[in-house]
Amino acid sequence: MKLPLSWLSDYTDISGVTPKEYDAKMTMSGSKVEEVSYLGAGIENVVTGKVLSVVDHPDSDHLKICQIDAGQGEPVQIVTGAPNVTEASVGEICPVALHKSTLPGGVKITKGKLRGVASNGMMCSFQELGLSHGCVPYAHENGILFLPAGTPVGEDIKKVLGLDDYVADFEITSNRPDCLSVIGLARETAATFGRSFSVKTPEVQGCGDSISNYMSVEVKDPDLCPRYTARLVKNIKIEPSPAWMRERLHASGVRPINNIVDITNYVMLEYGQPMHAFDYKCLSDGKIVVRRARSGESIQTLDGQDHELSDKMLAICDNDKPVAVAGVMGGANSEIEDDTKTVVFESANFHGATVRVTAKTLGMRTEASGRFEKGLDPRMTMAAVDRACELVEQLHAGEVVNGVIDVDHSDPNPKRLPFEPDKMNALLGIELPADEQKRLLEKLEFRVEGNEVVVPSFRTDIERMCDLSEEVARMYGYDKIPVTLYAGEMVQGEFTPRQQMERTVSLICREAGFDEAMSHSFISPKFYDAIDLPANDPRRISTTILNPLGEDFSVMRTTVLPSMLLNLAHNHAHRNPTASLFELGTVYTPAVKDGKADPDVLPHEEKILALGSYGRLSFFQFKGVLEALFRELNIKDVQFVPKKDDPSYHPGRCAGIVIGGKAAGVFGAVHPSVCRKNDLSGEILAAELPLDALFDAIDPVKLYHPLPKFPASTRDIAVLVDDETPAAALQAAICKAAGDILEDVRLFDVYKGQGIPEGRKSVAYSLILRAPDRTLTDEECDKAMRAAIAALEKDFSAVLRG
Repeated sequence: MKLPLSWLSDYTDISGVTPKEYDAKMTMSGSKVEEVSYLGAGIENVVTGKVLSVVDHPDSDHLKICQIDAGQGEPVQIVTGAPNVTEASVGEICPVALHKSTLPGGVKITKGKLRGVASNGMMCSFQELGLSHGCVPYAHENGILFLPAGTPVGEDIKKVLGLDDYVADFEITSNRPDCLSVIGLARETAATFGRSFSVKTPEVQGCGDSISNYMSVEVKDPDLCPRYTARLVKNIKIEPSPAWMRERLHASGVRPINNIVDITNYVMLEYGQPMHAFDYKCLSDGKIVVRRARSGESIQTLDGQDHELSDKMLAICDNDKPVAVAGVMGGANSEIEDDTKTVVFESANFHGATVRVTAKTLGMRTEASGRFEKGLDPRMTMAAVDRACELVEQLHAGEVVNGVIDVDHSDPNPKRLPFEPDKMNALLGIELPADEQKRLLEKLEFRVEGNEVVVPSFRTDIERMCDLSEEVARMYGYDKIPVTLYAGEMVQGEFTPRQQMERTVSLICREAGFDEAMSHSFISPKFYDAIDLPANDPRRISTTILNPLGEDFSVMRTTVLPSMLLNLAHNHAHRNPTASLFELGTVYTPAVKDGKADPDVLPHEEKILALGSYGRLSFFQFKGVLEALFRELNIKDVQFVPKKDDPSYHPGRCAGIVIGGKAAGVFGAVHPSVCRKNDLSGEILAAELPLDALFDAIDPVKLYHPLPKFPASTRDIAVLVDDETPAAALQAAICKAAGDILEDVRLFDVYKGQGIPEGRKSVAYSLILRAPDRTLTDEECDKAMRAAIAALEKDFSAVLRG
């Protein structure tokens, strides 16, 4: 809400208050000011000047040499090419940017020469001063701005055009629709600065006659329209509004159009009550019917768009057709035109939620709907329509017919709440006497009658004692409330075991050099093609979003792998030589009915740890990251088994993860065809681990192992085995055969190539042998090694390498 500070003078006095002080105090009292800006900012050394003479430029067929009286004593010579500057322009008054002046946008004007003739400034158009044509309707569209006769010469242009003013831009919260008006903000200003506040009651003289001779109003749905007020103006004269009204509208961010439209916009800004004007001749039989729209009805609104209406929308109709969408926008079939002679001013109160749903359904949020949807005061409609008619008479824009049609179904009784000073003090942590609380409330037009507070009708947000406490607090001053400790019992918050596990997983991944990625849970169905999922893969059955942003975000994902590959591809496309990412992403597995996702059942949500890497880790280093993760989580009995049936991974470089005999994920090299579809090259490693499986496998008991007292003996072993033999199976056989003195076994080499028979590979392990109570002898170590070798020879036909 933009508020010209000069407009406040109609209702209260802020003399002596600087813009900076106004900003600070209004924000502290609960009316947040985003900024206070100067309308004339950027305009310097621009004055009004009178054209003394105009002659042709000797070396140009379109330039003119003008002598301008700018109040500087000596005339100022300016060369211009504006089409509306001719010999007939002598005597006209225009804005003149003198030497070393500035214009909006940082444009600097200095003296110079145009085709050899000195030009000591510039004559300005309204566009160069940052104005719209509505602000100066008398101006030439593509020429110099000639000001009205009688404009003083040498005057600062900011003062002449009403730009010598400050505008406060307020952030109005949705619970304070009363502050979406100049009067509402003036009331807050007066209360904040302790100044008087008054609103003049509109006075309408009328021209005789009676509105009942012209029209009638019927409200068929009072639940959606608590109050409908209308007045009639005849013999209207459509013309530009006076300068003072145009300047206020422009400063408030509203484009001036003509006197009738400007009056409705002016009243909306002043009172916060949206208004509409109908062309009377377009109303069938002069009747207005406020009713729910009928299915199949349509209307073309003022913006030229056609809209289908439904029976959930409220419409303003005549006997035959809708002429406006209630609270949103008027219809083109009742628009004010140049030949309009009689208008109906509508000032109504509509049900906020209905207006909001209607505006959203039709896709046409307007200034009016934005106000109505917050809930306006039904008491405002009469004052607003009277103010509009008062302005009509002041501007000589028409003749106001006597009488008002006011269909009022609103509750006339004001809201009353108990006055509980002690409870309010306890809530705020202060000690204010009841009389002081009463005084602070009365500043905001609340009335305290005995043990009750009468809430003003415009404060639709006040519902309970805590709301009254807030009003007392902000008028007392938030900065004056002492800092106190919390009086209740302090409860120490803590993470759940599941949250602790997720934080640990994230920490381990970061320590391993992985960066966290975050991606959308909704994806395109084409993502499943990008990871080579077969047409009958159950993961293709996804929950469809009812109102997607587009096809690329139309289904809820059932796997995180496409999102991970997309993030890796983004890094790869930006020439990042290495990338290691992890994501704790949610997948959504739908209930299946007849081969499709059941829309009546919510999908099962599960978090997945997805990892992806390229350019930094080998296959076995990537596996080591997973092993470190299991070790830190205290997950035991983990096995990596060959997996060839996952179409997204390379069949020879993929392993299923099994914990305690249960499947707990997959990792490996991404299939080359999947890499190509995702614009990736080289070896891409990925892993997917359900967090539920990890959480269930955590052993909560961690055993302490003291530091060894006796030295270890390390022996290496290398064997030849079939290429298909899993290294993990060999390791398991060694552990079982070597006995209790085997402390650890580590794979340190896998070799295939020169010297190794076709179909075979060399696998080398390092065995660490130790006893907790003695130093092992060579005989004990040799016995364990012989047992391990024998087990490998028996189970895998392994051949010991020399």
